[in-house]
Amino acid sequence: MSKTFKGRVVLGGNISGESIVTHQGFNILASYLGGLSTGNAICSDQNNKDLYKKDLKGKIICLPKTIGSTTGGMILQNVTKQGIGPSAMLFSEHIDSLAAAGIILCDVWNNTRIIAIDQLGDEFLKYAKDGQKIYIKDDGNIIID
Repeated sequence: MSKTFKGRVVLGGNISGESIVTHQGFNILASYLGGLSTGNAICSDQNNKDLYKKDLKGKIICLPKTIGSTTGGMILQNVTKQGIGPSAMLFSEHIDSLAAAGIILCDVWNNTRIIAIDQLGDEFLKYAKDGQKIYIKDDGNIIID
């Protein structure tokens, strides 16, 4: 049975893909740091028990918000340039300025879109599980199978 959630479109698009979920703040720098030189997207953030050692490449990341260093936006820009970035980021809370800056950098500098929807709510993050098929609509509707 699928469930639909409605959020605010930050950077829209229509895609589907596989989910990966964290229930804590997503540290962009710590998560991708280990793969920057090797070209892989295996999460290297030992403090994120939900994502540590999981492959983030091309996934739809379901998260509350991002945390950490101000370099997070540039890290997103770098991993998308390498082809190992996420396809979308779905925020249960308001998007933060670091993630928003990185998502815009990817779109403008790399011509690579990371679809971003925020304000999906706590129920969204409770419902989402790793490996689910997620459909994202450009109007902010998120359908989870």
